[in-house]
Amino acid sequence: MGIVGLLETQQMEIEEFRRLLLSCAGVRKRKEEEEEQFGDQPQRAATGDGNDAVTGEKLVCVTSGVSFLGLAIVSRLLIRGFSVRLMVTNEEDRERLREMELSGEMRGANNNNISAAMANLNDVQSLSEAFDGCRGVFHTAAFVDPAGLSGYSKSMADIEVKASENVMEACARTSSVRSCVLTSSLLACIWQDKSRGDLSSLVNHDCWSDESVCIEKKLWCALGKLRAEKAAWRIAEQNGFKLVTICPGLITGPEFLHRNPTATIAYLKGGKEMYADGLLATVDVNRLGDAHVSLFEAMNTEAFGRYICFDRVIRREDEVENLVGETGMQTNMILGNASGNASFRFELTNVKLTGLMSRTVRCSIES
Repeated sequence: MGIVGLLETQQMEIEEFRRLLLSCAGVRKRKEEEEEQFGDQPQRAATGDGNDAVTGEKLVCVTSGVSFLGLAIVSRLLIRGFSVRLMVTNEEDRERLREMELSGEMRGANNNNISAAMANLNDVQSLSEAFDGCRGVFHTAAFVDPAGLSGYSKSMADIEVKASENVMEACARTSSVRSCVLTSSLLACIWQDKSRGDLSSLVNHDCWSDESVCIEKKLWCALGKLRAEKAAWRIAEQNGFKLVTICPGLITGPEFLHRNPTATIAYLKGGKEMYADGLLATVDVNRLGDAHVSLFEAMNTEAFGRYICFDRVIRREDEVENLVGETGMQTNMILGNASGNASFRFELTNVKLTGLMSRTVRCSIES
């Protein structure tokens, strides 16, 4: 029964991606027809093996582009006129792409503005080849351990850090790449030492989790996200490379229950304490996709540093019940006797991101 369920889930993902590709191909076709009508012909530049006839200035690469979050980012990029190169790193993702290619539907979209490249996250040269010709990179690849009870084992933290280092090294050495948006996590911001007398109740983009706290509480996912983001910043600063990082809350959205269960288990380790402290936040995957693209588009003007992204903070038991229904998790992962002081509550703020996105929307409307 478990195998049947897995196959059904994979088929749903394939069908969803097919619909995405077809709709975006239609958007692109209409856009090109309008440009042709008004005499504004898009300039094409060949990249990669010569089969990717795409607009060089608008070509970007998305790591783990067929993941739950990756699909949302790809969708927004295509709608906004970007050409996208999906980077796949494992046999499962490659099989999904192969299914779409055999159907003939991906080929129609690929000729317009989408392509794929295989790469190894442990090989900087392999990554650089996948990024070659791209203006920017969205590093969304995350690591989970489906066989582990917690969804994220201690060893996964080291793997995630190494992958982050390799991606950033590849970005730095690839001449076409100008900037990178890295997906971190709100977990990299909220796990602080509450015994500190100077600890602020406000948690924003300037806050970093404490490694010793993560280790003491065995919060391996938080530790991995924290170290991976710090590694990315170190390499970016050493190479004078443009980087922004986005730290989202627990990702939810359409088909969430089927698409993201293992990552949810990993995120909710420590869920009781997060809830008690007012730090259990969620974000819809489509809003998060919009945020990624908005940040990338603003990197030449105003986007910089870190950004926290969430659209809901879980504060009441009825909200917990709603979240449990959305995610399929057990209520006792969130409610219960938290290890933290329930009276010591924090306030999350993402004003930096909401301000940037509101200005982006206003400028789009005015133009």
